[in-house]
Amino acid sequence: MRLGCDPEVFLQNKAGSPISSIGYINADKWNPMQIPDMPEGYTLQEDNVSLEYGVPPAASVDEFVHHIQSVMNKSLEYLPGLSFSKLSCIIFPEDQMQHPLAHIFGCEPDFNAWTNEENKKPSPPHPFMRSAGGHIHVETDKDPRQVVRAMDLYLGVPSVLMDKGEQRKQMYGAAGAHRVKSYGPEYRTLSNFWIFEERLIRWVWDNTKRAIDCTLDLDKESTRILQAINGNDKALAKELVKEYSLEVV
Repeated sequence: MRLGCDPEVFLQNKAGSPISSIGYINADKWNPMQIPDMPEGYTLQEDNVSLEYGVPPAASVDEFVHHIQSVMNKSLEYLPGLSFSKLSCIIFPEDQMQHPLAHIFGCEPDFNAWTNEENKKPSPPHPFMRSAGGHIHVETDKDPRQVVRAMDLYLGVPSVLMDKGEQRKQMYGAAGAHRVKSYGPEYRTLSNFWIFEERLIRWVWDNTKRAIDCTLDLDKESTRILQAINGNDKALAKELVKEYSLEVV
């Protein structure tokens, strides 16, 4: 197994006010910036008003931690006077939403691993609401949709109890959200809540490994898994955590 990720983060000034990323990196998803003085695969780009990182695939949990922390620390050199917000959903001030790029998002569809149908393009309940994901790229030869379903159990369900950023679920974070890549699935259910602490980065690695190794018949649990994640049902999530010895940190 090798893991990569392309998490998004919001920026803030010294007063804690949200700041758009537009104009700081001058690179986008079609032309990401390879960070100078770092190995190939460490990239930065603007994604709407958030900053998005790219990291090379990691072959061990220690590498995974190192890759994420290294690129986040390095990116601060390009962001004078700014820091990272730990929020996964923010309604931005109007003065930060003037650029046309601040209103382009959800360009590429993702899909539901439980139905194999395309997910609907998100529509924010407030025109200036934006969210940040913590997408996980999994290199595996296993069936990508089966891996994503298992990731819903081992990662998505516990995240209901761990991720305090519930506002994001008005737009993103549905169970089974993924894209299929040449190397395996990109799991898109989680927010960026896990990228800020080493113990949570390790939690992602360990439980992605459990998902890849999973031999459970998850079809019989699909209703409960979907209800726990999509309904943000904490009571049901606790039941599943107990029944399947899921890890909550």
